[in-house]
Amino acid sequence: MLYIEDLTKNYGTFTAVNQLSLHIPEGDLFGFVGPNGAGKTTTIRIVCGLLRASAGKVRIGGMALEAGKRNRKRLIGYVPDFFGVYDNLKVREYMDFYGSMYGMGHRDIVKLTDDLLELVNLTDKKEFYVDTLSRGMKQRLCVARALLHNPKLLILDEPSSGLDPGARVEMKELLKNLHSMGKTIVISSHILSELSEMCSSIGIMNRGQLVAAGRMEDIMQMLAGGNRIHVCISSDMEPAVRFLKEQAGVMVDSVRENEVLISYDRGDEEICVLIGRMIQSGIVLTGFHREEGSLESLFMQLTGGGDR
Repeated sequence: MLYIEDLTKNYGTFTAVNQLSLHIPEGDLFGFVGPNGAGKTTTIRIVCGLLRASAGKVRIGGMALEAGKRNRKRLIGYVPDFFGVYDNLKVREYMDFYGSMYGMGHRDIVKLTDDLLELVNLTDKKEFYVDTLSRGMKQRLCVARALLHNPKLLILDEPSSGLDPGARVEMKELLKNLHSMGKTIVISSHILSELSEMCSSIGIMNRGQLVAAGRMEDIMQMLAGGNRIHVCISSDMEPAVRFLKEQAGVMVDSVRENEVLISYDRGDEEICVLIGRMIQSGIVLTGFHREEGSLESLFMQLTGGGDR
Protein backbone atom coordinates (compact mmCIF):
# COMPACT_ATOMS: atom_id res chain seq x y z
CA MET A 1 0.00 0.00 0.00
CA LEU A 2 2.58 2.58 1.12
CA TYR A 3 6.13 2.31 -0.19
CA ILE A 4 8.79 4.77 0.96
CA GLU A 5 12.29 4.47 -0.50
CA ASP A 6 15.34 6.45 0.67
CA LEU A 7 13.19 9.41 1.69
CA THR A 8 15.24 12.46 2.69
CA LYS A 9 14.24 15.97 3.74
CA ASN A 10 16.85 18.67 4.26
CA TYR A 11 16.44 22.16 5.63
CA GLY A 12 19.72 23.75 4.64
CA THR A 13 22.41 21.80 6.49
CA PHE A 14 19.87 20.17 8.82
CA THR A 15 18.51 16.74 7.84
CA ALA A 16 15.02 16.15 9.24
CA VAL A 17 14.52 12.77 7.54
CA ASN A 18 17.53 10.71 6.50
CA GLN A 19 17.15 8.00 3.81
CA LEU A 20 14.03 6.45 5.31
CA SER A 21 12.74 3.28 3.63
CA LEU A 22 9.50 1.62 4.72
CA HIS A 23 6.74 -0.64 3.36
CA ILE A 24 3.28 -0.70 4.95
CA PRO A 25 1.06 -3.43 3.46
CA GLU A 26 -2.63 -3.04 2.70
CA GLY A 27 -4.89 -3.53 5.72
CA ASP A 28 -2.13 -2.77 8.23
CA LEU A 29 -2.49 -0.57 11.31
CA PHE A 30 0.98 0.95 11.55
CA GLY A 31 2.18 2.92 14.57
CA PHE A 32 4.80 5.63 14.07
CA VAL A 33 6.68 6.59 17.23
CA GLY A 34 9.75 8.60 18.16
CA PRO A 35 10.89 11.56 20.29
CA ASN A 36 9.85 15.10 19.44
CA GLY A 37 11.79 16.20 16.38
CA ALA A 38 12.49 12.63 15.23
CA GLY A 39 11.00 13.31 11.78
CA LYS A 40 7.60 11.62 12.07
CA THR A 41 5.44 14.61 11.17
CA THR A 42 7.83 15.63 8.37
CA THR A 43 7.54 12.14 6.89
CA ILE A 44 3.75 12.19 7.17
CA ARG A 45 3.49 15.60 5.50
CA ILE A 46 5.67 14.45 2.60
CA VAL A 47 3.50 11.35 2.14
CA CYS A 48 0.39 13.54 2.16
CA GLY A 49 1.90 15.88 -0.44
CA LEU A 50 2.12 18.84 1.94
CA LEU A 51 5.94 18.96 1.78
CA ARG A 52 8.35 18.31 -1.06
CA ALA A 53 11.06 15.73 -0.35
CA SER A 54 14.71 16.54 -0.97
CA ALA A 55 15.27 13.01 -2.27
CA GLY A 56 13.62 9.59 -2.34
CA LYS A 57 10.40 8.10 -3.62
CA VAL A 58 6.92 7.56 -2.21
CA ARG A 59 4.24 5.35 -3.76
CA ILE A 60 0.68 4.96 -2.50
CA GLY A 61 -1.40 2.14 -3.90
CA GLY A 62 1.02 1.85 -6.81
CA MET A 63 0.86 5.57 -7.62
CA ALA A 64 4.05 7.62 -7.39
CA LEU A 65 3.95 10.74 -5.27
CA GLU A 66 4.91 12.80 -8.30
CA ALA A 67 1.69 11.76 -10.05
CA GLY A 68 -1.26 14.14 -10.52
CA LYS A 69 -1.89 16.02 -7.29
CA ARG A 70 -5.67 15.68 -7.36
CA ASN A 71 -5.59 11.92 -7.94
CA ARG A 72 -2.93 11.38 -5.30
CA LYS A 73 -4.81 13.19 -2.57
CA ARG A 74 -7.95 11.20 -3.29
CA LEU A 75 -6.02 8.16 -2.07
CA ILE A 76 -5.32 9.71 1.34
CA GLY A 77 -7.43 10.69 4.33
CA TYR A 78 -5.40 12.95 6.63
CA VAL A 79 -6.14 13.94 10.22
CA PRO A 80 -3.44 16.44 11.34
CA ASP A 81 -2.28 16.99 14.90
CA PHE A 82 -3.90 20.44 14.92
CA PHE A 83 -7.12 19.90 13.04
CA GLY A 84 -9.05 22.68 11.38
CA VAL A 85 -12.81 23.01 11.67
CA TYR A 86 -15.29 25.70 10.66
CA ASP A 87 -17.04 26.72 13.86
CA ASN A 88 -19.92 28.50 12.16
CA LEU A 89 -21.01 25.31 10.39
CA LYS A 90 -23.24 22.56 11.67
CA VAL A 91 -21.79 19.03 11.63
CA ARG A 92 -23.94 18.15 8.61
CA GLU A 93 -22.82 21.29 6.78
CA TYR A 94 -19.18 20.60 7.64
CA MET A 95 -19.36 17.17 6.00
CA ASP A 96 -21.22 18.58 3.00
CA PHE A 97 -18.56 21.27 2.53
CA TYR A 98 -15.70 18.76 2.41
CA GLY A 99 -17.63 16.33 0.23
CA SER A 100 -18.20 19.07 -2.35
CA MET A 101 -14.44 19.74 -2.40
CA TYR A 102 -13.96 16.18 -3.67
CA GLY A 103 -16.62 16.67 -6.35
CA MET A 104 -19.07 14.33 -4.68
CA GLY A 105 -22.78 14.56 -5.43
CA HIS A 106 -25.13 15.86 -2.73
CA ARG A 107 -27.06 12.60 -2.48
CA ASP A 108 -23.85 10.58 -1.97
CA ILE A 109 -22.61 13.07 0.63
CA VAL A 110 -25.85 12.81 2.63
CA LYS A 111 -25.79 9.00 2.58
CA LEU A 112 -22.11 8.75 3.51
CA THR A 113 -22.45 11.43 6.17
CA ASP A 114 -25.13 9.41 7.93
CA ASP A 115 -23.03 6.24 7.74
CA LEU A 116 -19.82 7.89 8.91
CA LEU A 117 -21.42 9.83 11.76
CA GLU A 118 -22.87 6.54 12.97
CA LEU A 119 -19.40 4.95 12.72
CA VAL A 120 -17.82 7.69 14.86
CA ASN A 121 -20.80 7.82 17.23
CA LEU A 122 -21.90 11.36 16.31
CA THR A 123 -25.29 10.66 14.75
CA ASP A 124 -27.10 12.67 17.41
CA LYS A 125 -24.80 15.67 16.78
CA LYS A 126 -25.60 16.13 13.10
CA GLU A 127 -27.49 19.40 13.63
CA PHE A 128 -25.09 20.76 16.26
CA TYR A 129 -22.64 23.55 15.48
CA VAL A 130 -19.06 22.33 15.36
CA ASP A 131 -17.88 24.83 17.98
CA THR A 132 -20.28 23.29 20.55
CA LEU A 133 -18.57 19.88 20.33
CA SER A 134 -15.99 18.67 22.81
CA ARG A 135 -12.41 18.20 21.63
CA GLY A 136 -12.88 14.44 21.45
CA MET A 137 -16.02 14.85 19.34
CA LYS A 138 -14.24 17.28 17.02
CA GLN A 139 -11.43 14.77 16.58
CA ARG A 140 -13.86 11.98 15.70
CA LEU A 141 -15.61 14.35 13.30
CA CYS A 142 -12.27 14.95 11.58
CA VAL A 143 -11.85 11.19 11.18
CA ALA A 144 -15.31 10.99 9.59
CA ARG A 145 -14.39 13.87 7.26
CA ALA A 146 -11.11 12.14 6.30
CA LEU A 147 -13.06 8.98 5.39
CA LEU A 148 -15.73 10.77 3.34
CA HIS A 149 -14.05 10.13 -0.04
CA ASN A 150 -13.21 6.51 0.92
CA PRO A 151 -9.40 6.85 0.83
CA LYS A 152 -7.14 3.82 0.51
CA LEU A 153 -4.87 5.16 3.27
CA LEU A 154 -5.89 6.92 6.50
CA ILE A 155 -3.12 8.91 8.21
CA LEU A 156 -3.50 10.39 11.69
CA ASP A 157 -0.87 12.58 13.33
CA GLU A 158 -1.19 12.48 17.14
CA PRO A 159 -4.99 11.92 17.11
CA SER A 160 -5.17 11.46 20.89
CA SER A 161 -3.23 14.62 21.72
CA GLY A 162 -5.09 16.71 24.29
CA LEU A 163 -7.91 14.21 24.73
CA ASP A 164 -9.15 13.11 28.14
CA PRO A 165 -8.87 9.38 29.02
CA GLY A 166 -12.46 8.63 27.98
CA ALA A 167 -12.04 10.31 24.60
CA ARG A 168 -8.75 8.44 24.03
CA VAL A 169 -10.52 5.13 24.64
CA GLU A 170 -13.21 6.11 22.12
CA MET A 171 -10.56 7.05 19.54
CA LYS A 172 -8.68 3.79 20.09
CA GLU A 173 -11.85 1.72 19.65
CA LEU A 174 -12.73 3.67 16.49
CA LEU A 175 -9.31 2.97 14.94
CA LYS A 176 -9.49 -0.72 15.89
CA ASN A 177 -12.93 -0.88 14.28
CA LEU A 178 -11.63 0.73 11.07
CA HIS A 179 -8.72 -1.70 11.03
CA SER A 180 -11.07 -4.67 11.38
CA MET A 181 -12.93 -3.33 8.33
CA GLY A 182 -9.72 -3.60 6.28
CA LYS A 183 -8.70 0.07 6.23
CA THR A 184 -4.96 0.77 6.00
CA ILE A 185 -4.04 3.17 8.83
CA VAL A 186 -0.87 5.02 9.81
CA ILE A 187 -0.95 6.68 13.22
CA SER A 188 1.76 8.64 15.02
CA SER A 189 1.43 8.95 18.76
CA HIS A 190 3.33 9.47 22.02
CA ILE A 191 0.87 7.30 23.95
CA LEU A 192 2.89 4.12 23.52
CA SER A 193 0.69 1.84 25.63
CA GLU A 194 -2.25 2.49 23.28
CA LEU A 195 -0.17 1.77 20.18
CA SER A 196 1.04 -1.53 21.61
CA GLU A 197 -2.58 -2.57 22.23
CA MET A 198 -3.97 -1.83 18.77
CA CYS A 199 -1.19 -1.71 16.14
CA SER A 200 -0.30 -4.70 13.99
CA SER A 201 3.12 -3.23 13.13
CA ILE A 202 5.25 -0.34 14.26
CA GLY A 203 8.17 1.87 13.27
CA ILE A 204 10.44 3.79 15.65
CA MET A 205 12.21 6.93 14.43
CA ASN A 206 15.11 8.76 16.05
CA ARG A 207 17.09 11.72 14.68
CA GLY A 208 15.50 11.42 11.26
CA GLN A 209 16.21 7.72 10.83
CA LEU A 210 14.06 4.62 11.15
CA VAL A 211 15.81 2.60 13.86
CA ALA A 212 13.32 -0.30 14.04
CA ALA A 213 10.28 -1.43 12.07
CA GLY A 214 8.26 -4.62 11.75
CA ARG A 215 5.38 -6.66 13.10
CA MET A 216 4.53 -5.80 16.70
CA GLU A 217 5.34 -9.27 18.03
CA ASP A 218 8.73 -9.29 16.26
CA ILE A 219 9.63 -5.84 17.51
CA MET A 220 8.78 -6.76 21.09
CA GLN A 221 11.12 -9.76 20.90
CA MET A 222 13.97 -7.29 20.44
CA LEU A 223 13.66 -6.41 24.13
CA ALA A 224 15.21 -9.65 25.31
CA GLY A 225 16.97 -10.74 22.12
CA GLY A 226 15.14 -14.06 22.44
CA ASN A 227 12.89 -15.92 24.86
CA ARG A 228 13.28 -15.19 28.57
CA ILE A 229 11.15 -17.57 30.63
CA HIS A 230 10.17 -17.50 34.29
CA VAL A 231 9.96 -21.06 35.67
CA CYS A 232 8.17 -21.25 39.03
CA ILE A 233 9.16 -24.22 41.21
CA SER A 234 7.69 -25.52 44.48
CA SER A 235 10.20 -28.34 45.01
CA ASP A 236 13.91 -28.12 45.91
CA MET A 237 15.53 -25.44 43.74
CA GLU A 238 18.98 -27.05 43.49
CA PRO A 239 17.97 -30.06 41.34
CA ALA A 240 15.89 -27.78 39.11
CA VAL A 241 18.76 -25.37 38.52
CA ARG A 242 21.18 -28.25 37.89
CA PHE A 243 18.75 -29.82 35.40
CA LEU A 244 18.30 -26.56 33.49
CA LYS A 245 22.04 -25.92 33.26
CA GLU A 246 22.48 -29.33 31.64
CA GLN A 247 20.01 -28.61 28.84
CA ALA A 248 21.36 -27.53 25.44
CA GLY A 249 20.51 -23.94 24.57
CA VAL A 250 19.37 -23.03 28.09
CA MET A 251 21.08 -20.25 30.02
CA VAL A 252 20.16 -19.68 33.65
CA ASP A 253 20.06 -15.90 34.12
CA SER A 254 19.03 -15.70 37.76
CA VAL A 255 17.73 -17.81 40.64
CA ARG A 256 15.19 -16.32 42.98
CA GLU A 257 12.99 -17.74 45.71
CA ASN A 258 10.87 -20.43 44.03
CA GLU A 259 11.68 -19.07 40.55
CA VAL A 260 14.39 -19.49 37.91
CA LEU A 261 14.76 -17.02 35.04
CA ILE A 262 16.21 -18.65 31.92
CA SER A 263 17.02 -17.62 28.36
CA TYR A 264 15.99 -20.21 25.79
CA ASP A 265 15.96 -18.99 22.20
CA ARG A 266 13.59 -21.64 20.86
CA GLY A 267 10.00 -21.83 19.68
CA ASP A 268 6.90 -22.50 21.76
CA GLU A 269 6.90 -26.24 20.96
CA GLU A 270 10.47 -26.73 22.18
CA ILE A 271 9.73 -24.70 25.31
CA CYS A 272 6.83 -27.04 26.09
CA VAL A 273 9.10 -30.07 25.55
CA LEU A 274 11.61 -28.59 28.02
CA ILE A 275 8.90 -28.06 30.64
CA GLY A 276 7.67 -31.62 30.08
CA ARG A 277 11.16 -33.00 30.69
CA MET A 278 11.39 -31.07 33.94
CA ILE A 279 8.13 -32.58 35.17
CA GLN A 280 9.20 -36.11 34.10
CA SER A 281 12.43 -35.69 36.07
CA GLY A 282 10.40 -35.12 39.24
CA ILE A 283 10.65 -31.34 39.47
CA VAL A 284 7.37 -29.87 40.75
CA LEU A 285 6.36 -26.75 38.81
CA THR A 286 3.70 -24.24 39.82
CA GLY A 287 3.81 -22.38 36.51
CA PHE A 288 5.92 -20.74 33.83
CA HIS A 289 5.55 -17.73 31.57
CA ARG A 290 7.51 -15.81 28.96
CA GLU A 291 8.82 -12.44 30.07
CA GLU A 292 6.88 -9.67 28.40
CA GLY A 293 8.55 -6.44 27.40
CA SER A 294 6.88 -3.07 26.90
CA LEU A 295 6.92 -0.68 23.99
CA GLU A 296 8.05 2.03 26.40
CA SER A 297 11.14 -0.03 27.33
CA LEU A 298 12.05 -0.61 23.69
CA PHE A 299 11.49 3.06 22.92
CA MET A 300 13.90 4.05 25.69
CA GLN A 301 16.47 1.51 24.51
CA LEU A 302 16.46 2.70 20.90
CA THR A 303 16.08 6.44 21.34
CA GLY A 304 17.41 7.25 24.79
CA GLY A 305 13.91 8.53 25.57
CA GLY A 306 14.86 12.16 25.12
CA ASP A 307 14.06 14.91 22.66
CA ARG A 308 16.57 16.18 20.19
